[in-house]
Amino acid sequence: MTERQQHRRRHGAGVAAGVLCVCLTGSGCAKDGAAADSRGRDSVEVVRRAADTLVGAQSAKARTSMEMATGGTRVTIRGEGVYDFGKQLGRLKVLLPQDPAGATAHRPIMELLAPGALYMKNRGAGVPANKWVRVDTRSLSDGNLVTGGATDPFAAAEVLRGARTATYVGQEDIAGTSVRHYRGTADLGFAAQGASDGHRESLAAAAKGFATEQVPFDVYLDEAGRIRKVRHRFSFVNGQQSDAVAVASTTLLYDFGAPVDVRLPDGDDIYAGKIAE
Repeated sequence: MTERQQHRRRHGAGVAAGVLCVCLTGSGCAKDGAAADSRGRDSVEVVRRAADTLVGAQSAKARTSMEMATGGTRVTIRGEGVYDFGKQLGRLKVLLPQDPAGATAHRPIMELLAPGALYMKNRGAGVPANKWVRVDTRSLSDGNLVTGGATDPFAAAEVLRGARTATYVGQEDIAGTSVRHYRGTADLGFAAQGASDGHRESLAAAAKGFATEQVPFDVYLDEAGRIRKVRHRFSFVNGQQSDAVAVASTTLLYDFGAPVDVRLPDGDDIYAGKIAE
């Protein structure tokens, strides 16, 4: 790895961490049916297959939210975009929370998601407005499940490959779609073993970097077994606080088969200069 590449990786990771830290350190910011699903082992297998089912669905629109409570203040970061599950490419517009006066402290951050990489534009921190920052997500202690302010939709699904327990809760409705609700716990280390090449190393990094490998989840599957909603509760160590921070990440998927056109930046469009703290 060249000195320039090392510089880009080191400072890129710092910028990604800033998406979350700006909020943490500031107060503003299927066929078998329900009867079969109610049996524990069947529920675990149904949940573990959810990521593969998304690949078959090809693509979807996505909404994300990341909630955390720190210092008595609840902070929520929201995102919206599209994702191609086959190519593992996505685009999200991430909105940081308002400051205490009600003003938006930052422009929306544009994020491009790719296997092993996160690209961010409008991050600030001294980065020119027309430049992208590239972060190797395998270098992040949370595998970019938390730090970027939005969980990669397919990574969220791949966490479920590590389901150790799952219970069928019941039939519910999400935006007019009948879904089956499952609740359980996934193991990040186990998820990494069965994950795709694009997320295996990132999930393995998260298994080592989070306060615990155990991730409680709630997932809602439609009749085709596709994820309509998934909510994870991560225990994240920020590095600026002595206690772990509880983070709830929610991903909503809809409009399956929607067109996705994600073009990753050329090398000349990626910023490799000094990034302000």
